[in-house]
Amino acid sequence: MDFTLAVLGLAGAIALFLWGTHMAQTGVQRALGPRLRQILGQTLSNRTKAFFAGIGLTLLLQSSTATGLMAASFTANGMVALLPAMAVMLGANVGTALIVQVLAFDVSAAAPVLVLVGYLMFRRTHNALVHDLGRALIGLGLMLLALHQMLGILTGVEDAVAFRAAIGIVAAVPALGFVLAALAAWGVHSSVAVVLLVISLASRGALPLDVAFISVLGANLGTAINPLLEAGAATPEARRLPLGNLANRIAGVALTLAFVGPLANWSAGLLSPAHAVAAFHLGFNLLFALLTLPLLTPFGRLLDRLLPAQPAADPAAPLYLDRAARETPLVALGGAAREALRLADVLEQMLHGAHDALVKNDRKLIEETRARDDVLDGLNTAIKKYLTSIDAEGLNEDDQRRLNQILVFAMHIEQAGDVIDRNLLPHVSKRLKRGLIKGDSDAELAELMDRLVLNLRTAASLFMTEDARVARQLAEEKVTFRRAEREAVAAHFDVMRNDRVGQGMQSAIHLDLLRDMKLINSLIIAAAAYPVLDRAGELLPTRLAPAS
Repeated sequence: MDFTLAVLGLAGAIALFLWGTHMAQTGVQRALGPRLRQILGQTLSNRTKAFFAGIGLTLLLQSSTATGLMAASFTANGMVALLPAMAVMLGANVGTALIVQVLAFDVSAAAPVLVLVGYLMFRRTHNALVHDLGRALIGLGLMLLALHQMLGILTGVEDAVAFRAAIGIVAAVPALGFVLAALAAWGVHSSVAVVLLVISLASRGALPLDVAFISVLGANLGTAINPLLEAGAATPEARRLPLGNLANRIAGVALTLAFVGPLANWSAGLLSPAHAVAAFHLGFNLLFALLTLPLLTPFGRLLDRLLPAQPAADPAAPLYLDRAARETPLVALGGAAREALRLADVLEQMLHGAHDALVKNDRKLIEETRARDDVLDGLNTAIKKYLTSIDAEGLNEDDQRRLNQILVFAMHIEQAGDVIDRNLLPHVSKRLKRGLIKGDSDAELAELMDRLVLNLRTAASLFMTEDARVARQLAEEKVTFRRAEREAVAAHFDVMRNDRVGQGMQSAIHLDLLRDMKLINSLIIAAAAYPVLDRAGELLPTRLAPAS
């Protein structure tokens, strides 16, 4: 086989392997969906549980990167401590090594069966679970086919002059093998593919066992670089986990390099080259996971000191929209939902500011509150751009529904802020400028403002729980504001009929304020209650009675 064609074929086989990995990962994510995130969340309370959860999830997802992104998301969001998240990463590294351990055996005969069964399941579109699991099986089949193709290509070129010359250089300079493996793992975002290539070369006798071991160490280090680079400009909290994982890998590699020679000589007489490389890969990750687990507490404290938490300079800057998570919708949607809750927090601040401005007649409070609308606009824009950049291929029906729900929530909360900024606060300011005296109606306005805050908090909780009963209770709040507006209209007309001009303007502004609050309340309900009620089939398309 021509050497150039062989290189292209090998690159194609690696690409097929990576695509198969992607299909298997997205298939499992679509099938299990939020259950994976729930399972991980439940196990992050304990470092031992977190370690085994990292192994299990990596075996399911066929990717330590996806598992690490979930753990990093929990940590960056402040939902769990750094130590359990680091334990998850240690487990993910071991899980990756176990995948290699299985694939090191000749299991290529199972590839056609997996693809066939996966295809038959994939065609059952009426059953989403079976459909998505079929996708995962097709991905596994493609991975095995790619490995078989990789071995065939290496067998065909092992006698080629150019191939032997290239391998000879790597064999003569082990450091070169280390660097190339690290760069390859960094480039393809997978240590599995690189380690399996090294196993293939070692099994053909192309690479000496000690050089193969050193190359495996390079692949392990390479995959730890990606998360840190992708977290580059993120918050210190988001950088702690990838930095800790990289530091652990560097320490492990540095200590292991001294024992590569003796280990290669010892294992050469016990195992075949392929199984020796796979066993070394597993042993490296397992040993350093067990050594590191007891040391996580002081290591975590060190990371906290190196990367202390810093307040965001720009309040409109997103905190939970991780760019690296966009290819893992399960994680990306969780971060977007958390960011959407920040919108609710800012809107609550605006409501408190409007309440205080109304009660205290403070012009400074009005300006401070209006400035927060810019924060809402910035966060809403960031959320929309982020959600539209998520890999749509990894979204199942529930994921798509949740994405739309986040968009609706963010849009309506931002619109509620606009009503405060453009309507309610100008009316408060108008009342202040015209020196209108306080009356009995102010107590009603203050009470309704407090009610808006309570409804907003309920909406934020409902956004996460999706409880239909709570949604119905929140929707019924429209009756309160509708009744208040109706009574205010009647009172205003009473004032006008009695020609009480002095009170007429105050009554008009009071009515305007009530209408503003009613609109804000409607937007809050539309943000969280209506999507849940619509999904539960409890939302009527119209308030009109059927035509007779």
